[in-house]
Amino acid sequence: MNTALDVTTTGPVRIWTINLPDVGNAITGKDFITSFEAAVDDANADTAVCAVILTGAGKIFSGGGNVKEMADRDGMFGLDALRQRQAYTDGIQRIPRALTRLEVPLIGAINGAAIGAGCDLAMMCDIRIASERATFAESFVQLGLIPGDGGTWFLPRAIGYQRAAEMTFTGDRIDAATALEWGMVSRVVPHDDLLAQAHALAERISKNPAHALRMAKRLLQESRIGSLESTLGMAAAMQPLAHRDPEHERRIATWKTR
Repeated sequence: MNTALDVTTTGPVRIWTINLPDVGNAITGKDFITSFEAAVDDANADTAVCAVILTGAGKIFSGGGNVKEMADRDGMFGLDALRQRQAYTDGIQRIPRALTRLEVPLIGAINGAAIGAGCDLAMMCDIRIASERATFAESFVQLGLIPGDGGTWFLPRAIGYQRAAEMTFTGDRIDAATALEWGMVSRVVPHDDLLAQAHALAERISKNPAHALRMAKRLLQESRIGSLESTLGMAAAMQPLAHRDPEHERRIATWKTR
């Protein structure tokens, strides 16, 4: 049965597909948010999962918020300001919180337009591979809005403050080539090769020991928000655990025979 987020598994790689093409894969509704939280929890609990790919069904990665709902004042958009503030906390902001606690590498396979909250969702991925058809826009100001989902935290960390400011203040759309030049994506590939290349990268990642991957990701996350000392302290605590992992012993034995 189709859901807001379809989840499939191939060996150690899990694929999450935003499956709301009729509304441009809009980030909308409790089902969407609950699906993301459940997918994160399931991936974290399954130690056989080493990498996750996030993509969109159809021609669009995600068009962001549901503009029709905004125009019609449906759901949270019909609430007064105080209740709407709480709705953001209890709603869309649960997605960045969930993805930040995802323990395995997350690869964004950006198959088309990533607009507004869709652009921010792409920036929440650890690695982004773009189809040649992909476009990106931090378009909130064009609707008289601001990024309400953490975009002002994620976007500058992906492309630097000045370029993030340009995108945020203009709302202009950039193409895949510009996204590559700005470091927003790690590569641009032919559209028909996108998922295959994302999967090949996920498989290369998955060849490494699962526990080491999860600890390495945690250290990278700490480096974004913590000091050098806090990162060093965490590394000092984690590394002995890695040394005692039987998989480390097997890898060392294989390395010695090279």
